[in-house]
Amino acid sequence: MALRKVGSKIPAFSLLSTSGKKVTSKSLLGSSYVLFFYPKDQTPGCTKEACSFRDHFSLFKKKKIAIFGISPDSIESHEKFLQKQELPYELLSDPNHSFAEKMGAWGEKSMYGKKYMGILRSTFIVNPKGEISKVYPKVSVATHAEDILKDL
Repeated sequence: MALRKVGSKIPAFSLLSTSGKKVTSKSLLGSSYVLFFYPKDQTPGCTKEACSFRDHFSLFKKKKIAIFGISPDSIESHEKFLQKQELPYELLSDPNHSFAEKMGAWGEKSMYGKKYMGILRSTFIVNPKGEISKVYPKVSVATHAEDILKDL
């Protein structure tokens, strides 16, 4: 499935969060937010990307834009990652990658010539109406948050 397009509605979701609560598409209506899909907690590229959002968090907060990182990792894994990297935003667990699939952020990848299915690193900005206002299909992990802020 291709990545969701600008202007399309965010599919309904309900995911466990490191806040201890469920975050749902319905609960986020009326606010703007960033959903960034990443493959795995504590890996070099994912850590760079998560820290990029951490380092620019205050600028997103000023613009009243919430940030959510999403991967198939467990809440326990997310909590360790959040604490170790001092992330000031919530991480959501999508263990069976069903939401990632609905968003088009799950697909075939290749490493060392071996093909496998996994998270396709991608980011979506969602407006208060629950519509996607920007899609980032390719991400430069070190500067990703800055790139988004330039577009806002």
